Amino acid sequence: VQLQASGGGLVQAGDSLRLSCAGSGRTFSSYAMGWFRQAPGKEREFVAVISQYGSSTRYADSVKGRFTISRVNAKNTMYLQMNSLKLEDTAVYYCAADLNYSSDEYSHWGQGTLVTVSS
Repeated sequence: VQLQASGGGLVQAGDSLRLSCAGSGRTFSSYAMGWFRQAPGKEREFVAVISQYGSSTRYADSVKGRFTISRVNAKNTMYLQMNSLKLEDTAVYYCAADLNYSSDEYSHWGQGTLVTVSS
């Protein structure tokens, strides 16, 4: 599966933003999908993951209650709704896919989309 992330931009603290990740191919629903981010000078970190049919989700503590991951398999698309954005949410956001919902090593990655949160 090939992945294309979009929706990043420059927003102010407290604003909302929705990222999208479009997948190619007929096997999109076979994959658990995740969001990761990498802030300047920091290592890439896990943000959220959603199971193949959306029945299970998991979030990093830093975004829990503010971010919502979802997917529409009929559109081969996954989303990350980000509310109450903070300065520390500034990062390049990547979407990823793996057959295993619990994987620590995702097999497919999209290019990143930059989210910049200003004060």
